[in-house]
Amino acid sequence: MPFMAISMHPRDLDILYEDNHLLVVNKPAGIATMGLPNGEETLLTVAKAYVSQRYNKPGNVYLGVVSRLDFSVTGVIVFARTSKAAARLNDQFRDHTVEKTYHAIVEGSISPKEDLLVNHLCEDKRHRKMWVTVSPTAESKEARLRYSCLKYVGNNSLLEVTLETGRKHQIRLQLAHKGHPILGDKKYGSKTPFPQGVALHAKRLVIRHPVTKETHSFEAPLPQYWK
Repeated sequence: MPFMAISMHPRDLDILYEDNHLLVVNKPAGIATMGLPNGEETLLTVAKAYVSQRYNKPGNVYLGVVSRLDFSVTGVIVFARTSKAAARLNDQFRDHTVEKTYHAIVEGSISPKEDLLVNHLCEDKRHRKMWVTVSPTAESKEARLRYSCLKYVGNNSLLEVTLETGRKHQIRLQLAHKGHPILGDKKYGSKTPFPQGVALHAKRLVIRHPVTKETHSFEAPLPQYWK
């Protein structure tokens, strides 16, 4: 049975941090970050409703999406509350000065326990998935990540993953290409079910505040069902 979408009320948002420039939330599995047709619920529409109610803002609320997570992935998401903050944060993501750390449970006992994975990825838009090229092409993009195995859990491995690039489905595809798909990720070959979504969680995000310039580290606790 496919993993179903959830419905959220603004009061259900798990707020990790907020000020006049940022809104940081812990995204649950089962909701898209953005990009659905008008009228369909996304994390962005729920967050806008939250800001509208919380600060009594009538009309259209501005929120800039500067980081995204897939429908079935959980963890830290940052929204910008002003266009200036959005532009400055987008610069950080483009320049790779943001630190992104994920936790993942993958099938099998991964070896070596630490490694740098470098692949070239292409997008199959018709089937809404990515694939690894044997060698670079004009359409491919380099993807780099580092992982370390925190522990073996039965026949599976709990990993900490640090992204050096931010490609679509990058972690899911690169780990699957290595022979260790993420639990619950049928799109990339997992045969192991997972309670909700896939076993991939955006654990920590470190950014420079777009106005104060201070370094902020936002951390989202693992969902209860990971235990």
